[in-house]
Amino acid sequence: MSWWKFLTNDHHLNELIEVSKTKPVLIYKHSTRCSTCLMTKRVIEGQYQGEIINKLNIYFLDLIAYRSISNDIALRFHVEHESPQILLIKDGKCVFHASHEDCSLEFLNLDSLD
Repeated sequence: MSWWKFLTNDHHLNELIEVSKTKPVLIYKHSTRCSTCLMTKRVIEGQYQGEIINKLNIYFLDLIAYRSISNDIALRFHVEHESPQILLIKDGKCVFHASHEDCSLEFLNLDSLD
């Protein structure tokens, strides 16, 4: 999908933290070696439509290629690493996170994203 923003270096991580101060950001952590991650990615892609597109930026992190960034995310946001995993970043802080079968945009309160 063309709307994914790819998280590939520390500069992108710092950038998304700044962006989250004006528009919430979702980080999706994905392992290319995991079938559960593939299914989760498809679920998120199917849910990212309508009004949520205007309320949320989504960043994609390939855990295999960029594991050090995943480790940095765990340290910065005080969230234990899991895969697949989503983290909602708002005002520079992680306000929601979920892993495995709970990785879904349906759990996000759209009104709280404003």
